[in-house]
Amino acid sequence: MTSSPQPGPLPNPRFRITRHRRLAWWGSGLACLLSLVGLVLCWLNPDIRAPLRPGLDFTGGTQIQLERACGANCAPLSASELQRSLSRLSLPAEPGASAPSLNAAAVQVLDQGRSLVLRLPDLNPDQAAAVVAAVQAEAGPLQAAATSVNTIGPTLGDQLLKGSLISLLVSFAAIAVYITVRYDRIFAGLALLCLGHDVLITCGVFAWLGLLAGIEVDSLFAVSLITVAGYSVNDTVVVFDRIREQKTVLRDLALSDQVDVAVDATLTRSLFTSLTTLLPLVALIFFGGSTLFWFAVALTIGIAVGSWSSIGVAPTLLPLLARR
Repeated sequence: MTSSPQPGPLPNPRFRITRHRRLAWWGSGLACLLSLVGLVLCWLNPDIRAPLRPGLDFTGGTQIQLERACGANCAPLSASELQRSLSRLSLPAEPGASAPSLNAAAVQVLDQGRSLVLRLPDLNPDQAAAVVAAVQAEAGPLQAAATSVNTIGPTLGDQLLKGSLISLLVSFAAIAVYITVRYDRIFAGLALLCLGHDVLITCGVFAWLGLLAGIEVDSLFAVSLITVAGYSVNDTVVVFDRIREQKTVLRDLALSDQVDVAVDATLTRSLFTSLTTLLPLVALIFFGGSTLFWFAVALTIGIAVGSWSSIGVAPTLLPLLARR
């Protein structure tokens, strides 16, 4: 007569995330609260009047980027003084139309005074040339080859904004349907909670950057949010799959212990996956140039927060919701 095999020893995870669940909840709750405050302050700011400071892609207008030909020893230049000079500039008017006013022109001085970025109303080529000439008289010689003038009409800007919002809503709805079909309601609700957590904190960081440093969001920021949402759900699904396996293998353990075992088993994989994703993004931040800089920053923040939420937020809330 053969005896049935004895069950092996129960696993003892090295890291028990449920023991630190209150600290995880407080950290995420504080980050979400600060993000909401930043979004509200942006909305109440008379210069912004939106949850995030919209860039040229969404508002329309002309952006002129200039490089000063002064090498490493550029004379100090004040953005406010240059803005006052532009407000006094008279632009050539088109026949039958009045010249645009530059009273609301925004000026940024970057790279220790070597780079200038001007955000202006919609200008025609002659008006843009007049602005460049006025800046050259004020800021010294400019590098003609490095001058960049980008113009987006208000209609196109409105279409880009609507298209970005629709693409975000469609992607979030598709993710919600996928998770609801694959998992039960608790798993699906937690995955969507993590998705909202990651997107909210990413937007909150850029809301504060818009308030304190004048950083604007453009269509690339919308692309980064969609990417962050996909990454967040993927990371959370990996942890949930392991939890679902442990519910069958370790049915004699409490759900909190099953969560600890599952998180401990996927922790190394999640961290390595996040690190290998963040390395090229860090390279883009330092070497990708100004065009991709804030896109890479948004992805870096979102992926880092998404890795945290899939380990410290969703698994720790599962035992609490399952009991109720």
